[in-house]
Amino acid sequence: MTGREVEDLLRALTPQVLGVLVRRHGQFSACEDAVQEALLAAATRWPGQGVPENPRAWLLTVAGRRLTDEWRSERARRDREVVVALREPAYAAVAPPADEDRSDSDDSLTLLLLCCHPALPRSAQLALTLRAVGGLTTAQIARAFLVPEATMSQRIRRAKQRVEAAGARFVMPSPAERDERLRTVLHVLYLIFNEGYTASSGTELHRAELTGEAIRLTRQLRRALPDDGEVAGLLALMLLTDAHRAARTGPGGELVPLAEQDRDRWDRAAIAEGVALVTEALTWSPPGPYQLQAAIAAVHAEAPTAPQTDWPQIIALYRVLATLAPNPMVTLNQAAAVAMVDGPRAGLALLAPLDGDDRVAGHHRLAAVRAHLLELAGEPAAAREAYLLAARRTTSRPEQRYLELRAARLGDGR
Repeated sequence: MTGREVEDLLRALTPQVLGVLVRRHGQFSACEDAVQEALLAAATRWPGQGVPENPRAWLLTVAGRRLTDEWRSERARRDREVVVALREPAYAAVAPPADEDRSDSDDSLTLLLLCCHPALPRSAQLALTLRAVGGLTTAQIARAFLVPEATMSQRIRRAKQRVEAAGARFVMPSPAERDERLRTVLHVLYLIFNEGYTASSGTELHRAELTGEAIRLTRQLRRALPDDGEVAGLLALMLLTDAHRAARTGPGGELVPLAEQDRDRWDRAAIAEGVALVTEALTWSPPGPYQLQAAIAAVHAEAPTAPQTDWPQIIALYRVLATLAPNPMVTLNQAAAVAMVDGPRAGLALLAPLDGDDRVAGHHRLAAVRAHLLELAGEPAAAREAYLLAARRTTSRPEQRYLELRAARLGDGR
């Protein structure tokens, strides 16, 4: 295997190995540290020495030994370690007990639910999910979120401590609690994807390691929950959105808006898969926010050109979405769509109430959408000021350059 293939294999095996250890020993933090050490050993050895015949068992053995070594180093736990060793059959170090009828996907889902524990703040849920379930190293996560590795290490350590302090156990929650926790899992995966697709800060527009990991984890969740329409909807939304990636930046890395993209560069395989997923889900599942967003993305993706976009259908979908999951960002997108059918003044009227909404009033996207609609309405001076305001508010350098260029094209606005 190449180094990249080994890396992909390790990421797929991470939740399986961690799930077995945590289920057996019940110490999430210690088990997660042991798995990370095993992954590091594999990443170092396998590319040169070859992948073992049973890579999962190899990782379980190495991680189990690391765990045992850690316990042996702590005098207070020596007696407990001996008792555990005597009770556990020798083969338990390389495989789950024969009577443990649990699939790997069940372990992955349980891990996702554990990492998105309600006791954790959102930032900790993101970091812990990427580390424990995604298999990313602390350094990779730190680079993705543009923070020092030491800061991210502390964040992950505190997250593991809070999970254990909350008394969380490695078991599937009750159906009601699972459904509630699943909404958090979907939101965390959605945030990971969004941060990768449009980085909130820094010099790069995309962070492919985050979008790729969000799609991979959502596929994994889809395998575990094939009858959940919102899981299918989220995966469809990610695929349909990521399909634009190649056309979304120009030769110099500059942002290219949707209407100006070369649609021949869109990933048609991803679009076909996304459209099929959301179409099927909507036939048997009550529509949810992710399915509706995916349906909107599908309408955009199926339009041969920007002028041929079915804007009335998009507006209808946004109206349902605004009723089902009212959100200022939904209103922003709805305003842009309404402007394409009823004119920019109608879109601006929808934006007006958002100036009093603390969740979005200071966000650069409100100023950017307003600038675009003002430009369409023939108000260059006001549009230029709104573009410059949006540029000052964003911390993404590619978005900043794009907004400044739009303002410059309007001259002094006269």
